[in-house]
Amino acid sequence: MNRLAILRGMPVDLWVGGGLVVAVILAAAVGPWLWPVDPLHGALAASMKAPGSVIAGQWYPLGTDQLGRDLLARLLSGLRLSLVIVLIAGFVSVTLGTLLGLIAGYFRGFVDTVIMRAVDIQLSIPFILLILLVVAVIGPSVFNQIAVLGVTGWAIFARVARARTLEVRELEYVAAARTLGLPTRSILLRHVLPNILTPQIVLLTLDLPRLVVLEASIGFLGLGVQPPTPSLGNLIGEGRSLMLVADWLVLWPGVAIAILVVGFNFLGDGLIRRTEVRVA
Repeated sequence: MNRLAILRGMPVDLWVGGGLVVAVILAAAVGPWLWPVDPLHGALAASMKAPGSVIAGQWYPLGTDQLGRDLLARLLSGLRLSLVIVLIAGFVSVTLGTLLGLIAGYFRGFVDTVIMRAVDIQLSIPFILLILLVVAVIGPSVFNQIAVLGVTGWAIFARVARARTLEVRELEYVAAARTLGLPTRSILLRHVLPNILTPQIVLLTLDLPRLVVLEASIGFLGLGVQPPTPSLGNLIGEGRSLMLVADWLVLWPGVAIAILVVGFNFLGDGLIRRTEVRVA
């Protein structure tokens, strides 16, 4: 009964966002096995076919592109790769930001000043310009894209982690641990870090939509995953010149991006409401 009451008490947007995100992740994870069509193989006789077409006994639910490649297969493959990039980049951002914010808030002084000035500098530079500049210099690849998205997104996590650490470090049990002479690392990892993780997780879910849009933007501009390997961004980039005669080439990748953005936003809002209820 208690578990049922907890489930009923969850905000609607948490259910909606969680459902959308889980559905997309499942599609990306198992879709390529349920639809085992090579996303790189094309047939010129099947090029530019509308959704639902049947060519030589092969059904194309979402149509084909200019090279006769199955758009559903390419969408599922691109969705999986884009999700991997976004989730790993988000993990890098939250990990780096949390550690730096934890150090700045606990030790304060000169270390705090240096880290917070780095945060101010990072936040003063437009993300998209910085990312495009770095990717253009180091070259496009999946690893470089993950690294750039992850390293350029740590600042907001550091700021929130620092603010929460400043509060937690003054609590009685943390002061008692210092008085007893426990190692600083033990205090940070056992007493401080667990108390600042919840805001970081909520913030991560709210930051993932930004990463989804940035990843797609980089791919759209040709600086991300390189063709013929599909991603959500380069699928739209490849189809933009044919949008007037084959709108499905950009429609379905755009729908996938929209679902991801809306799902993560609803999930983040729901987590905020849920944590507010628990605190209250």
